[in-house]
Amino acid sequence: MKHIAPMTVAGLIALTFGTTAEAHNHGGNQALKEAIAAEHRTPAFVDRDHYRNPYETLNFFDVQPDMTVVEIWPGAGWYTEILAPYLHESGTLYAAHFPADHEREMYRNSRARFEEKMASHDVYENVIVTSFAPGVAHDIAPEGSADRVITFRNLHNWFMQGQEQGITDAFDAFYAALKPGGILGIVDHRLPEDRDDDAMHASGYMKASWARAFAEAAGFEYVGSSEVNANPNDTADHEGGVWALPPTLRHGDNDRERYQSIGESDRFTLKFRKPEA
Repeated sequence: MKHIAPMTVAGLIALTFGTTAEAHNHGGNQALKEAIAAEHRTPAFVDRDHYRNPYETLNFFDVQPDMTVVEIWPGAGWYTEILAPYLHESGTLYAAHFPADHEREMYRNSRARFEEKMASHDVYENVIVTSFAPGVAHDIAPEGSADRVITFRNLHNWFMQGQEQGITDAFDAFYAALKPGGILGIVDHRLPEDRDDDAMHASGYMKASWARAFAEAAGFEYVGSSEVNANPNDTADHEGGVWALPPTLRHGDNDRERYQSIGESDRFTLKFRKPEA
């Protein structure tokens, strides 16, 4: 198993305060605005826009409508509902979901529901569903074909299920799928850097420094970060982990109002590049 050494203090400072490309510099993107406003989107998903900031996030990752994009573990299709119409005419969208024969029934059922969704509306007719599971299924798209590989709130799962090897396998698969110069975009629940690393094992929160270290070990170049998905109200130390917060609200009615007032998790948003050479 490959072990990634902790970043130096200087590295952490650079990650937190260094080269940061903020999404508000992107300018207008009418095609993306139209995709986000499309009528086919699930109302409950639209309600999450103010937490997940799809316009700012996808612009930060510089996702253009003529690109080949791989969305990793799209789940119920929150971002797929936006990416599918955005890429429908000129681009290509690969949705690398759970394998249909995954050992976990929950994952098999999620894949089946996603495929039903893809068959439910013409907007999804060009979406290519592939499979991804670290160490098991890595053929997310033809090698060297993708302009962008993007994933949202999934890195912690690969660590919790496969530890360091799970993250290594994931980044290796992303690197293989991307073209030289292609971009990897990652959003995940942020664990403060001064917390014990052990907190990542079950809380659902990850350190941004770990994401950067594993990406660079796989050969990626760090491009920058954005605070567009930050939430300073989230202390990242909830009983039951990140799932205590919306939209899961693991504790039901217990402290529901407090968790709802916090909102969705504090998240890091990182951008990496596969070197040209």
